Amino acid sequence: MNLGDLIGFEAVLPALRAGNKKQVLQEIAARAARLTKLDERNVFEGFVQRERLGPTGVGHGVAIPHVAIEGLDRTIGVFARLERPVDFGATDGQPVDLIVALLSPADAGADHLKALARTARVLRDATLATKLRASRDPEALYALLAHSVEPDAA
Repeated sequence: MNLGDLIGFEAVLPALRAGNKKQVLQEIAARAARLTKLDERNVFEGFVQRERLGPTGVGHGVAIPHVAIEGLDRTIGVFARLERPVDFGATDGQPVDLIVALLSPADAGADHLKALARTARVLRDATLATKLRASRDPEALYALLAHSVEPDAA
């Protein structure tokens, strides 16, 4: 799997400016709603409810907010590169500047968890993360995501 399977070009936010996690989630929800025709408030509330269960910062400056929501027929992603890192409550204490938000159908179950795990494995690649942080060009960011390959599971 590469992230291009989940994230379309229109779902790339190359230089998101936000002062806190709530603002980040609002911007991502707005983009996701435009792409999916879902209600923006429902998407945002889904992200907020998930964050209440536990933070989605996975460490090394990366967060993967995710939600299962009615109205989708497949999992989609939104990528955001933040201009300034934001606290996402990551276990390593590092603020986040790279985000892949996942939205899955409400009945996705195991497929949602697989997409989440695969996304985390891809984003653990330090070389990819460095390249994503270095670019503000949406085409270049999309190309990096589309050509990212999941490392072999150990």
